[in-house]
Amino acid sequence: MTLAVPRTSTFTLVATIALTSSAFCQTWEREDIGFSDIQSRAKDLANQPYVAPKTDSLPAWMSNLTYDQYRDIRFNTNQALWATDNLPFRAMMFHPGYLYREPVTLNEFTKSHQQQIRLAEAYFNYGPLVKNHGELPPGGGFAGFRLHSPLNNPDVFDELIAFQGASYWRALGKNQHYGISARGISVDTGVDGAVEEFPGFREFWLRKPEPNDTHARIYALLDGPSYAGAYAFKIHPGNETIVEVKAVIFTRRAVKRIGIAPMSSMFWFGENSKRRFDDFRPEVHDSDGLSIRMGSGERIWRPISNDTGKLEFSFFDMDKCEGFGLLQRDRRFAAYEDGEAAYHMRPSLWIEPTSDWGPGRVMLMEIPTGNELSDNTVALWEPSNTPKPGDRIEFSYRQHWTVDPDPAQAGSYTVATRSGIHDWQPEQRTIMVEFTGTALNKSSDIPLTADVKAIGDNAEKIKFQGINIQSMPDDRWRVSFQISPATEGTKLSECGPVELRCCLKRGDNFLTETWAHRITP
Repeated sequence: MTLAVPRTSTFTLVATIALTSSAFCQTWEREDIGFSDIQSRAKDLANQPYVAPKTDSLPAWMSNLTYDQYRDIRFNTNQALWATDNLPFRAMMFHPGYLYREPVTLNEFTKSHQQQIRLAEAYFNYGPLVKNHGELPPGGGFAGFRLHSPLNNPDVFDELIAFQGASYWRALGKNQHYGISARGISVDTGVDGAVEEFPGFREFWLRKPEPNDTHARIYALLDGPSYAGAYAFKIHPGNETIVEVKAVIFTRRAVKRIGIAPMSSMFWFGENSKRRFDDFRPEVHDSDGLSIRMGSGERIWRPISNDTGKLEFSFFDMDKCEGFGLLQRDRRFAAYEDGEAAYHMRPSLWIEPTSDWGPGRVMLMEIPTGNELSDNTVALWEPSNTPKPGDRIEFSYRQHWTVDPDPAQAGSYTVATRSGIHDWQPEQRTIMVEFTGTALNKSSDIPLTADVKAIGDNAEKIKFQGINIQSMPDDRWRVSFQISPATEGTKLSECGPVELRCCLKRGDNFLTETWAHRITP
């Protein structure tokens, strides 16, 4: 891969030492790599006109690979980086081609040296669908890479995290299956009249681990039409894999919206869906809701929906964000009945800011879909002050790839949203919200009460009735109520989208997070 600018003086080459592997023609160079060096590279990029990576640099046989052919190219695990050194992590590369036509440069580094990892045929096993492949481009890069570690079994190196495509990555905790994705930054996501940008990680530096390391370290250089940036990652594998992210971004030009810590997931249908599809499974989704922890102390749960057939946005403004994420709360196999996709084992992704993000808002974007093939749900943090050209912004956060149903630490939280209309009551919708948590089951002389209300422009168009609280099996508490038009003779469908809120209290004490749902009656 050819970078837009040459190396800066901070990357001074002092000496070249012996070849590591003659098969791959790689050399170690005495070079001290640190985050400040990557920042300098990013700043130099941002100060120059953007140069898009070449998408036609690959030979035709690689660019024209089909989906099945690309899947038939597998990494040769015997050639994994650090596989012969008995180290706690191993790296394996993705072959360029198919959709991945912008080669990414990969480097390995230690405390005092670095070397570029060169594309070589010995890294890969080519299946029968690509048996008669052509030559590899000289000096070519990769489509990305993945790290492995003994995540589930001390004797087996399981896939831990993968970086592939633009600035996307996915990670796993113990016994988890890939689902939700993260990316470095989003630009003009969901902005009417603007074309969304997808800046990419153009170069990576993978630190060779020490024998007793408990985390892996990676640097990345990001570049795009509007931003260039430096990223540092610390990946801690475990039951809950934690990825520490630090970023410094330099602004080339003005944009309408910048998204910090963006993530994308898939929601086709769930227990709260009005639209039903001809499918054998009760639910199909990687995430079933947006969780938010505000600096004010309020916890919010927004169930994801795919009912209206329209692009939907939700915004939650706050002076301080203590965390947000798209969660997969329903962990019952019976909720999905899919042993192959294993939706009940897909991780939630919780973002915990570790720097001062200032005021802003969490945005949820829900894109209509008729299948499970594409991510259609996006969540991100949008700062109140959008960076201007020449600005430098710095932020950090901690990712939790987890199966914890309550990373927002609400104590008692939402576990189900259900809704329906009876044929004999077409202008009355029944809604049920189920909560669980230790605070709800503590014995008390003060009874539980439900705080149910509507907010927003259409709040006065509906009325509530039949509010009821019921103890359910599995330590759940169900709040049920009906909504109907406030004005006699009005149809429920004429009341427009309504923002509903619900939580459980004892006296003046709020015991649960706030269920926040937009419903189109």
